[in-house]
Amino acid sequence: MFQLSSYLTALLALIAAATLTWGVSVWRRNVAIVDSLWSLMFLLAASFYFVQAPTWDAPAAAGTLPGPETRRTVLLVLVALWALRLSIHITVRNWGHGEDRRYVAIRERNQPNFEFKSLYLVFWFQAVLAWVISLPLLGAMFGHQPLGWLDGIGVLLFAVGLLFESVGDWQLSRFKADPANAGKVMDRGLWRYTRHPNYFGDFCVWWGFYLIALSAGAWWSVIAPLIMSALLMKYSGAGLLEKDIGERRPKYADYIRRTNAFFPGPPRP
Repeated sequence: MFQLSSYLTALLALIAAATLTWGVSVWRRNVAIVDSLWSLMFLLAASFYFVQAPTWDAPAAAGTLPGPETRRTVLLVLVALWALRLSIHITVRNWGHGEDRRYVAIRERNQPNFEFKSLYLVFWFQAVLAWVISLPLLGAMFGHQPLGWLDGIGVLLFAVGLLFESVGDWQLSRFKADPANAGKVMDRGLWRYTRHPNYFGDFCVWWGFYLIALSAGAWWSVIAPLIMSALLMKYSGAGLLEKDIGERRPKYADYIRRTNAFFPGPPRP
């Protein structure tokens, strides 16, 4: 019951944060700022779970593994690293560029009164989605099992994911900043082995979180990484990005032929 109460409290906090950000978006006439909020909603949820989770640890005997208190602290640090990096990167990338074409299309489809409709179509929708996907964070924070080998694998998978995200975003930013690359397709660095190293990194991060939750006994939270995987691979990540990219960048077809779509692998000749 206490766990359910904390979960519902987090939903209210996410709805409140989304509503406040929506107000800013109306003032700036740019709903794309929700992208900067996306990862921070998970940090907000994780913080609520961290504060409200019960204390489990007893004095540890010599040679025993650390308990769930250590797990929840490590997890909060990992979520903060991922969330802050992604939010800062998106904010810097989008600064001064106006509304993303995805949101321009949503705005055009939902006239008149899109300013009001965006509250529930964009901001509340993403808040509820983040709330559902935060289930592994809830399960890991409230679990009472001591740390195990799954926690270690989860942290390692998270580290791989964060590395792919960070390096991939940095490489793409440098590529776009060079005027000589105008009209070219990024196929260097990590982008040589996967067309979406940033989305693959996110995939690893969330399966890493799930392994930590699984170690805590929250096997039931598997719906969250499955949803995130579907979003990244098909609905709002790689699939959406490549829906019409061939029309905008004719050279991308050759890149598709040579390079793995999502999971890294050697390029084809």
